[in-house]
Amino acid sequence: MTAQGLLGRCAGTPHSLSFVDFEVQAKQNSMAPYHIRKYRESDRTQVVDVFSQAFEEFPPLTFRHILKLPRTLVLLLGVPFALFLVSGSWLLALVASLTLLTALRFLSKCPWTEFRVVSLRTDMSDITKFYLSEPGSCFWVAEAEGQVVGMVGVLPVEERPLRKERLELFHLCVALEHRGQGIAKALVRTVLQFAHDQGYSQVILSTSVLQHSALALYQRMGFQESHQFFFRPSWRLADIPSVVFVYHLPSAQASQAQE
Repeated sequence: MTAQGLLGRCAGTPHSLSFVDFEVQAKQNSMAPYHIRKYRESDRTQVVDVFSQAFEEFPPLTFRHILKLPRTLVLLLGVPFALFLVSGSWLLALVASLTLLTALRFLSKCPWTEFRVVSLRTDMSDITKFYLSEPGSCFWVAEAEGQVVGMVGVLPVEERPLRKERLELFHLCVALEHRGQGIAKALVRTVLQFAHDQGYSQVILSTSVLQHSALALYQRMGFQESHQFFFRPSWRLADIPSVVFVYHLPSAQASQAQE
């Protein structure tokens, strides 16, 4: 199924565009070197591979982020200097510096490893069960040349009073070698159209402050920042808050008026 084939079913639209505007965009993208379709159980191995590989780029970025924190600078300078004052040994101070850097490099991997493991043990352990068994849930993949190169899933929010109003976006991933082709944007549009068709008024998601390309994408597509939080203690220790974004869908009446 091409992007054009998703119209009226799964393709989405930025809040600043009408659904007529999106139809024009989708037709222009009908010759894209990928297509978006619903997840099949035979996709599992490739989906898990793309999902896992997406985390490989973040530990080096996190390590640089940690090194820039004021408390890290105090630690890296203060501990070796204190050891030198006590022992008079520059060698001991150097060993302490290298030990601290090794510990910080390990710390930079922890948040991402933890998130990946938790996901693979929960919703990603059985995608069909978690994302394709209840109304308001779905999981799509982007396919190029017979290979899964991207994915995204949605579930109604856990808060029962809001389950019929808010849809939450999960696991937007695109393989590194296929970025820059508009796949992530097409997947988000798919989510927005699905949410609109299902009668939801909001789509929410969370992403870390270090995922700069994702932050820019969501903001360009009309998502608005709501608040920040720390996913787990390891994320707080590394000072990596997650940003919650909200997309306010136009009502059906408003969409009809624009058309």
